Amino acid sequence: MEFQDHAYTSTTYDKVSPVEFTYKMSSKEIEDFVKLRVSNNYLFSGRRNTSMWAWRAILKHMGLQHKMTHCQASKKWENMKKRYKELKNPPDGVKVFPETWPHFPLMDDAIEGRLECSAPILKAFPSDKDNGDFLPISKPKKRKVISSSTALVAEGPEIEVSLNGDEDREEEVLQGGSQVIDHIMQEVEDEKNVLEKEKQVMERDRLVLQRERSVLDREVAALDRDRALLERERATIEREKAVMERERAMVDKDRDAVRRDRLALEREKARLERLFATKERTEEDIEEGSKVKDAHVLDRKERFLYLFEKLIENF
Repeated sequence: MEFQDHAYTSTTYDKVSPVEFTYKMSSKEIEDFVKLRVSNNYLFSGRRNTSMWAWRAILKHMGLQHKMTHCQASKKWENMKKRYKELKNPPDGVKVFPETWPHFPLMDDAIEGRLECSAPILKAFPSDKDNGDFLPISKPKKRKVISSSTALVAEGPEIEVSLNGDEDREEEVLQGGSQVIDHIMQEVEDEKNVLEKEKQVMERDRLVLQRERSVLDREVAALDRDRALLERERATIEREKAVMERERAMVDKDRDAVRRDRLALEREKARLERLFATKERTEEDIEEGSKVKDAHVLDRKERFLYLFEKLIENF
């Protein structure tokens, strides 16, 4: 009969903290806690360790860095959000009484965005040298798992042995790790929702900008049409102005011609008057018929000059 021993040893480190004592906040501290979390939402970007440093900045601002860990602060916030959602949107057929929870109005203002900028804006500076300023998080001891069996043909059951001998503590550590993972997943989901809301806002802004651009394009097209119409009207006015200038030049030319003709007629009239006066002094004995003829001729010329002057005045 042959005995076979199979042994496998593995060493692991637990990355989560055991269940720790939770500090009980006062009503004023809870109000400041919620306002700081909402006002400094930008610190929770979802990148690695940003949540830890953000919660540490809030706890240090409140003076609670030696009373609570960042994990407890995150758990506190998640529990408050969970209770708010249960009271705000209960399942069908379930009657709830939100007024029984004194922090429901505060959380309602926080979730609806009415508490933004209600608290100072903080800055988180990740640094290992600042770890001494915060409540330490105890880590579990290293554990060893030993699997051994003794059988004739097949292997037997595994035996797990803890170095510290505390089975209940290991169970609590596992539960704490699950809670931390749940917290991280919840924070990721919250950041995802925030990004989705920002995406929706950006999409609405893009649509508004597109509508405004379309309106602006239509206004530009209308301005171009009005400008073209004004250019056509301006060209028409320029043509009419050129025609009027030509007509004015012609009128000035005709006026000068009439003025020259009038001066010529006046000179002729003066010459005839001088001639008539000379004939009166030198030819007193001219026959009556001859005088009548000259007077008739002179009368015709005077009438002609009179009519010509009238014509010029009317023109």
